[in-house]
Amino acid sequence: MAIPPLLAAEPVGDVLELRPAGSWTAASVTTLEALSAAIAPQLDRSAAVRVDMAGVRELDTVGAWLIEKMTRRAQSAGHRAEMVGVADDYAGLIEEVRQVNRHNPVPAPAPNPVLVKVSDVGRSAFGATEDVAVFLQMLGALFLALVGVLRRPRSLRLTSLVYQLYRVGWQGIPIMVLITFLIGAIIAQQGFFHFRKFGADSYVVDMVGILVLRELGVLIVAIMVAGRSGSAYTAELGSMKMREEIDALSTMGLDPVEVLILPRVLALICALPILSFIGSMAALYGGGLVAWFYGGMGPAIFIERLHDAVSVTSFKVGIIKAPFMALAIGIVASSEGLRVKGSAESLGKQTTTSVVKSIFLVIVLDGLFAVFFASIGM
Repeated sequence: MAIPPLLAAEPVGDVLELRPAGSWTAASVTTLEALSAAIAPQLDRSAAVRVDMAGVRELDTVGAWLIEKMTRRAQSAGHRAEMVGVADDYAGLIEEVRQVNRHNPVPAPAPNPVLVKVSDVGRSAFGATEDVAVFLQMLGALFLALVGVLRRPRSLRLTSLVYQLYRVGWQGIPIMVLITFLIGAIIAQQGFFHFRKFGADSYVVDMVGILVLRELGVLIVAIMVAGRSGSAYTAELGSMKMREEIDALSTMGLDPVEVLILPRVLALICALPILSFIGSMAALYGGGLVAWFYGGMGPAIFIERLHDAVSVTSFKVGIIKAPFMALAIGIVASSEGLRVKGSAESLGKQTTTSVVKSIFLVIVLDGLFAVFFASIGM
């Protein structure tokens, strides 16, 4: 049975003699703290302090630290403090506690800002190299899976492919049409507002037609697919990775790339050109409505002017980009999904990373194709 803790304080001349007794353990911490606080004024007034530990029957780290705090309080006030009567069983503990927080930690030297920036650039470069390696690895895995499907057509998951086409293509049409319609209408309205100052209203049709068919139609649709379908792919594959379903497929002798990733990427490659075409038509329709109601240009005049301004080449330039953008979105979404660790935080982080990287790659590809087509005269 634990003995209640006691603390007697008796002045002997200029020396304050403290006699702790009983059980100085964590079980009585509230009482011990009250006893220590009660003698604090006497510690500050005494010229010296002597702690007689002969009466202590039980001692643990909490009790030893409270006794050490009393001696340090006296020492910080410039007084002498000593401890006597320590039992052999507790001498090691008292010595260990006495060494705690004796020296202030040496402050770390301030890092050189130039070296910090160079280090950040190096880490970013290393991370970019790793991302490129992961991208190429997934591209190679998809190619091998596609070769396997071409050799054994029955191995293609046709049901999965059709389902993914339904999700990516058919279910995505309403939002794609709405957004591209609004984009086309806004471009036409701004064109009429500014071109009217120069009497060049008719050139708004040229701007809308060429910009939508060559650039904005496929670019806006690809960015929306990256945010809508790419993030869904990453979240699905990441959840499977967290629940070890992908490892289970490998254990059963099935290729996860062929079963899970190939149908999704093929669905993206098939759906994005169709969505780009529908989105471009919606954008042109929105531009035509604005030209009619805001610019005073009738539908017949708009269509005739559009026929003169736009060629099949402009349409081909936009559609050719779509499969490559879809491939980039699918590879990034799938590879980021497979990089998910075993936590919800990792899933959210990789999903966000997937969307950001996909949009970045889509814009980079659009710029590269623009330079390429300009160099060959398209």
